[in-house]
Amino acid sequence: MSFHAAPRRVARRLLIACAGLLMAGAACAAEPTDAQRSAFRQAYAAAQQGGDNWRSLARGLEDYPLYPYLEAAALSHDLAQVDRARVDNYLKRNPGLIPASDLRSAFLAELARRQDWDNFNALYQPGLGDALTCNALQAQLAKGTPLDFDRDLAALWAKPKLPGACDPVMSAAHEQGLLTAPRIWARIDRAADANQPGTITAIADWLPSADVESAQRIALALRDPAGAVAVAAQWPDTPRNRQAATIALERLARRQSATADAGWQKLQEHFSFAPEQRDRVLYALALFHATDYDAGAIARLIALPPAAQTDVSREWRVRAALALQDWNAVLAAIGAMPPAQAQDGEWRWFRARALTALGRDAEARTILATLAQEPTFFGFLAADRLNAPYGICQTPLGADPQRDQALLANRGLLRAFELYAVGLPKLARREWTQALDGADPDTLKRAVDLAYRRGWYDRAVFTFNTGDALRYYEQRFPLASQDGVVPQAQQAGIDPSWAYAILRAESAWMSDARSGADARGLMQLLPSTAALVAKRNGISWGGGDTLYDPTTNIILGTRYLAQMAERFNGAPWLASAAYNAGPGKVDQWLTARGSLAPDLFVATIPFKETREYVARVMSFSVIYDWRQHGNAVTLGERMTPIGQTYRLPDGRSERKLVSCPAIVAPAPAEAGTVAAPAGSTGAPASSGSGARQNGGHG
Repeated sequence: MSFHAAPRRVARRLLIACAGLLMAGAACAAEPTDAQRSAFRQAYAAAQQGGDNWRSLARGLEDYPLYPYLEAAALSHDLAQVDRARVDNYLKRNPGLIPASDLRSAFLAELARRQDWDNFNALYQPGLGDALTCNALQAQLAKGTPLDFDRDLAALWAKPKLPGACDPVMSAAHEQGLLTAPRIWARIDRAADANQPGTITAIADWLPSADVESAQRIALALRDPAGAVAVAAQWPDTPRNRQAATIALERLARRQSATADAGWQKLQEHFSFAPEQRDRVLYALALFHATDYDAGAIARLIALPPAAQTDVSREWRVRAALALQDWNAVLAAIGAMPPAQAQDGEWRWFRARALTALGRDAEARTILATLAQEPTFFGFLAADRLNAPYGICQTPLGADPQRDQALLANRGLLRAFELYAVGLPKLARREWTQALDGADPDTLKRAVDLAYRRGWYDRAVFTFNTGDALRYYEQRFPLASQDGVVPQAQQAGIDPSWAYAILRAESAWMSDARSGADARGLMQLLPSTAALVAKRNGISWGGGDTLYDPTTNIILGTRYLAQMAERFNGAPWLASAAYNAGPGKVDQWLTARGSLAPDLFVATIPFKETREYVARVMSFSVIYDWRQHGNAVTLGERMTPIGQTYRLPDGRSERKLVSCPAIVAPAPAEAGTVAAPAGSTGAPASSGSGARQNGGHG
């Protein structure tokens, strides 16, 4: 399931470096062998079944970096039968190791299940998570020690949601009289802000009887805003009922702006809303009428009180004007933005577009000249408009064998590399994070390069995502030929650079990526979608877990991309939108705004995630094309007008050279929405602002 470079080549390079270090008198750690890794895999599979059968398979592995994981796996399987002495023995032999920490936590949970509070207290350490914190408080209660709110509960009570292990503790706190009405209302407010109606329902009955119904109405507003708005006129005009009505109207506006409008007309006469509440409702109504591109949306946004306007509402004023191609309104909307927001590449591009449309070419070219130096979607569009080269500044990551070998003396980092090599990437990421906690930038850079040369590509994506580190294009945009991206894309009839870009945007090269919607692997396919693609293309299908195999995932992912492209005249930018939001949504948007130019259409996609996704994928396509060929098919050729058939790049395609501008503006941090598994710390966050969100592609 791993997709690293050939271990023998990596080992050979390290051995050469090691030989040089030995000649210089430096210490050198031995590179684990393929035989050790194979033996570990077998022993680990046996250890996960419990018992001691793994020991015979692990003979000779005692010095292998991952040996402690074997015993921990066996003990974890057998927790129901294990006594504290065996766990203590393991913990003393392996202090500070991740498997030891995991074993401690798992065994503490088992002791809590047994209600063996003496052994629990002997093994417990603070800071192991909310569930074990509450187990420790249960142990305290079992010993007859009452709870103290400030000492025991304040930190937990401040959280909008808690695990089930905390229920007995909170019930005991209620019985002790610690959960006063002000404290309960404070937690209800936090739960409302975090959209946790279940928390409100669970504690509402602890309020004085006169307040219970008001709390339940807040939970109803979160859970069923349409239902709440429908009955809110029957509620008394009290502060808490006004709070519930405000929440319901805000949430209903997001889903059904017209229905929320009608509810607002009715309820504003019934409730004495505070100015802040009125602003919140007016803001939601204006914003989501804009995302629906309703008539009058721009006027609503302009009419918002200054205190209610945000970067998001100002942004949507521009998008609504772009949908109408009202260039004066576009300029006015961008002009109403704070300077920092107006300097975003998207708004500089559309300011230039508006100026050009209004005949102010010289002003537009001044903006485009600066923007064209940036290696972004809008920078590439600007370069195309000026017929300028793409501004990409690459920095090579030079070799430093001595520093690399010193890094491998870090046993935690060596464990991380070995866990990745044996196909345990989630554990590898955790070891990486622990080993490099507090490391200086140069150490991180060398560690990332080591990971890259071992085929562990996602470390560069997550680490080199700001500032000058963005120039490490080789590491940030790897060409992993061993996974078959190029031949599979060619067989599917799509551009390999686009396939690379989709993969990079979807998973950041994490083969075990899994989204909340259950999309899996490098190209983030749902098992149901993958099964249909396999059937349509006559490809054998082994079930959802096969999507974690890079080769299988790429075969099916490229075929699904080809399906999307076929549906939209081959246009990779529209197919990218369909890959993210679903083809049905793209059809709806085309029906509503299919006459727009591609850049305007992308800007008016209602889903923030999909807008950013399309821009990211198309810019990545340019970069991957350049990485493969030394130049790139222009973004303009990739962004074919709606209804025009896209032609795959060939010898007739316009290609553009890349140059590093003499004066380079700071590149924006990379934006991404990666479905990252647990342990993938440091993932790039999605940037920009928007309103509607979508749940990913199918």
